[in-house]
Amino acid sequence: MTTTEQATGGARAPTAGGRAHTALVTPDSDAASAHGVKRRKSLLDQPYALASPLILVMAFFFVGPLILTIIVSFWEYTQYSIEPAVVTTNYSDVFYGCVAKLPDLCVTFKTYLSTLKFCFIVWAVTLLLGFTLAWFIVFEVKKTSTQIALFLICTIPFWTSNVIRMMAWIPLLGRNGLVNQTLMSLGIVSEPQEWLLYSDFAVILAFIHLYTMFMMVPIVNSMLRIDPEIMEAARDAGAGIWTIALSVIAPLCRPGIVIGSIFVITIVMGDYITVGVMGGQQIASVGKTIQVQMQYLQFPIAAANAVVLLGAVLMIIFAMTRLVDVRREL
Repeated sequence: MTTTEQATGGARAPTAGGRAHTALVTPDSDAASAHGVKRRKSLLDQPYALASPLILVMAFFFVGPLILTIIVSFWEYTQYSIEPAVVTTNYSDVFYGCVAKLPDLCVTFKTYLSTLKFCFIVWAVTLLLGFTLAWFIVFEVKKTSTQIALFLICTIPFWTSNVIRMMAWIPLLGRNGLVNQTLMSLGIVSEPQEWLLYSDFAVILAFIHLYTMFMMVPIVNSMLRIDPEIMEAARDAGAGIWTIALSVIAPLCRPGIVIGSIFVITIVMGDYITVGVMGGQQIASVGKTIQVQMQYLQFPIAAANAVVLLGAVLMIIFAMTRLVDVRREL
């Protein structure tokens, strides 16, 4: 051992060429290296480090656009220009005349009322259908393989886009469509029914077709956690099927019902494509209003409308989460 090696207490390490060299490794450097590794591990183990990828994605795709939308909602615009500013005229324009026309409803209130009507009807029907389908798959089908197969069958329509699925209703509901032809051939009606297509009925039907799965999946997840013996105990106690469904299963499925309701309500409140296609561009909704304003390059008032819509949706979600503490029950 050389004098240098003795002084440093180092060790020889082989090189790529097979020659040994003196590694400048000391007990202090070993301790520092171990401390560094431990420090790096401790940093990576921190919750914020683990959540940082998701935080970055949310910041880039959600928080950033949301802040930009809020900023633009205060900009000033004319027929020919958009200028950065801090004005509240866009929000006053959204509710222009709403107070003066009371008790009559202004255009904005009528639009929100129409949107909430679609929202409530679709929510109620998808809840009924989603709960019933989830009940059948979870409690009535005994084999797990069959449950998985039925669940996959329900997801097959989602392999195509929403636009294609909603447009598939047009040949069925049209004036010369299959439904009108069948009704006339059976003698139920004497002439084609115009209300089947490009109407509120068509919009609601398309919504239910598109979004029932968003309600069913969380309910299925909640029902799978229920012990089947609870139902047996309820039957032994003399409870009927409706009592079991409403007093036993439904309360235990509250987290799934609330999560599915949040999905359906948020989607329906902001949807404008379904309203436009199935409503024949004649039915008003908040999302459709924003889309029209965007087409005319009225970005500030469209942003103000979007912020108001976001506030309304957040209030609905807040009220639903007050009824059920989803985080505690998950």
